[in-house]
Amino acid sequence: MKINWGTGIVLAFIAFITFILYFVYRMSTDDRANHDLVTEEYYKKELNYQQEIDATKKAASMGVQLTVEKSEKGITIQFPKHMDPNKIKGKVSLYRPSNKHLDIDFPISLSKTHLLIPDNSLVDGRWDITIAWNYDGNSFLHKEKLVY
Repeated sequence: MKINWGTGIVLAFIAFITFILYFVYRMSTDDRANHDLVTEEYYKKELNYQQEIDATKKAASMGVQLTVEKSEKGITIQFPKHMDPNKIKGKVSLYRPSNKHLDIDFPISLSKTHLLIPDNSLVDGRWDITIAWNYDGNSFLHKEKLVY
């Protein structure tokens, strides 16, 4: 059997299409390639984005920056020392871009000026930390990315 140019081109197209279909099948059934890229209720969250910008600017203008440190015990969030810890209320959200089932929310209830998120509730990898807190009627926001 003799293969001419036309037959060779058709066979190359068939091989290429077969490869692409195999690749699509592999990626659609592979759990390692399954990433949740957006949060639940994405559009609802976007409507509140200006409030987040205002809360972040207020924290910067009032000099009430938080420090987030990684340690062997977990993640320590240090609030400003000049503030009364009993008046600080809010929520710490840990968002995992690669798996929405690992997302965690912690309420802020302090007796000291720091909050410890224990190591046993964290998995190694990238976390997006959002700390929304109130003090004396003022709303503040701190966002940070951390590799644990």
